Amino acid sequence: MKAMYIDAPGQVSIKDVEMPVRKEGEVLLKILYGGICGSDLGSYRGTFAYFDYPRIPGHEFSAEVIEADENNAYGIKPGMIVTCNPYFNCGHCYSCEHGIVNACMDNQTMGCQRDGAFQEYITMPIERVYDGKGMDAKTLAKIVIGQIEKIEKHPDADKLIICQVNIGSEVIQIVTGAPNVKEGDKVLVVGAGTIGVLAAIAAKAKGATVYISDVSAGKLEMAKDFGVDGTLLNDSPENFEKGVAEITNGNGFDVTIEAVGLPSTFQNCIDACCFGGRMVLIGVGKKNLDFNFTLIQKKELNVFGSRNALKKDFLELIDIVNAGKAPLHKIITNTYAFDDAAKAFDDFAHNPGNMLKVVFDFSKISK
Repeated sequence: MKAMYIDAPGQVSIKDVEMPVRKEGEVLLKILYGGICGSDLGSYRGTFAYFDYPRIPGHEFSAEVIEADENNAYGIKPGMIVTCNPYFNCGHCYSCEHGIVNACMDNQTMGCQRDGAFQEYITMPIERVYDGKGMDAKTLAKIVIGQIEKIEKHPDADKLIICQVNIGSEVIQIVTGAPNVKEGDKVLVVGAGTIGVLAAIAAKAKGATVYISDVSAGKLEMAKDFGVDGTLLNDSPENFEKGVAEITNGNGFDVTIEAVGLPSTFQNCIDACCFGGRMVLIGVGKKNLDFNFTLIQKKELNVFGSRNALKKDFLELIDIVNAGKAPLHKIITNTYAFDDAAKAFDDFAHNPGNMLKVVFDFSKISK
């Protein structure tokens, strides 16, 4: 069978590899679609921190179940269209023992610390395989746009709130303890790639007023299709500072989200945060930042790192996508045949302002 490799920065190849053999407790999967993540693109460019060469990339994918244990406890059967949790945790470190498995101290993400899904067939532990519930394979991994209509305090728990969320087809109730769920917050997402756009969608779903910033005017135009309240072209430090001041009346944003992974965009988020604000770091990079850390103390900022996802996140998102009406098909801007892997990565690396999510079609593989 065929597998895609990033052999070194800027070098992609297709190689013949052995067909995986399923063991008890595993599922044999035929990959249908795979999306190039920002981390895959960073690995191709040589800027992603958690990648060893050569490596099979890919952790965003849908697949068809070919083989599974009969009468398994998870209801996974041949013919199902599924997605998977690509984040492998050790199960015994301090984080895992405290239930924070997404922050496992020995985390291995497919396509990063271990080989990924950009190959014709893979095997996965059955507990990591999730039924797409009839969703089309190309849209399986997408997220719904919802709108918080009302937030109330929980009557029986001081630290919980109740959100009424309109997901298009119905209004659902969510109980959460997340301290950053607040109607009326002004949120700035720095980076209008796929992760940044999805972060903006999530912030809108929580009832925030959301702006998105990028160095690319083309990316900002695409972001407008997803309901952001405004955009900010980050073409110079002076214009960025001026734009933040104009949007927030000089106060800064309640929440800033870094979705690039560069020292300059980290600094942007620190600078754009209001006093007492919150900053979320999603982007991953290799470079260090020399900055006046006293600014965090002076502004009394809360800085959070956001990493990976939990099983409940996958299951909730599958249900919400199936129930909602969101224009998430617009995220996929380009589809390539598997055999055109080198061209896809090269095109994406050189035209990031015009491409949002690039997907491989695994049905088009030469034998």
